[in-house]
Amino acid sequence: MKKLLFFLLVLSSLSCTQTAVQAQSGKLNAAEFESILSKDKTVQLVDVRTPEEYAAGHIEGARLIDFYDTDFAARIGKLDKSKPVMVYCAAGGRSASAAEQLNKMGFKKVYDLTGGMRAWRAAGKKAVQ
Repeated sequence: MKKLLFFLLVLSSLSCTQTAVQAQSGKLNAAEFESILSKDKTVQLVDVRTPEEYAAGHIEGARLIDFYDTDFAARIGKLDKSKPVMVYCAAGGRSASAAEQLNKMGFKKVYDLTGGMRAWRAAGKKAVQ
């Protein structure tokens, strides 16, 4: 009985830890993404699209780190791991891969814009050129 109780205690603590991590990382819709950007001034906002896509319009304050560049991993690795990172692309594919890489590199707070710039614009959010 003691072993079962111990097992359940360990299992529940793992579940709580996983929930806390999920609350600090993940996919966000345009409204959630904008809300965090407006509240947290320590956020590192990264646009992982191509320079041409970036020039056509990007979220204000975004830093361009092209997902297709050969030095992409090295460049995202230079970001501050102690600060949140928010990534986006055109439709969500590249940013999902970038977010996964950031998580594997040990970044604690990584947010990905679901649907990318398409969803951002569809939600009526501002883009700058």
